[in-house]
Amino acid sequence: QVQLVESGGGSVQAGGSLRLSCAASGYTISSRCMGWFRQAPGNERERVATISSQGGTTYAASVKGRFTISVDNAKNTLYLQMNGLKPEDTAMYYCAAHRLLTFGCFSVSAGGYNYWGQGTQVTVSS
Repeated sequence: QVQLVESGGGSVQAGGSLRLSCAASGYTISSRCMGWFRQAPGNERERVATISSQGGTTYAASVKGRFTISVDNAKNTLYLQMNGLKPEDTAMYYCAAHRLLTFGCFSVSAGGYNYWGQGTQVTVSS
């Protein structure tokens, strides 16, 4: 049984930083596509960043240069380092994993990912 557990969310002021973690069990990090998504109230769930099984990363234009997705294979954990946070980054953040896909990860919408965590809230105040 695949389980993804996010942590690290919180409330910060604009310009601050947070690091989100996603601990996986029943699933090997780096074996397939993984990603971070976010959803603000009233909005659809959107892609933030993805990482392929080969370590290739892709970012949404709105976070490129500020966020970094990475993995720690020894800990079987996915991370999202978020710097220079803005109020518009406020959302529930989810990690997700694909059952089969190993590349082209960002081309798949949220609905295409198979496994999801429960989410962690990020709130950025101005």
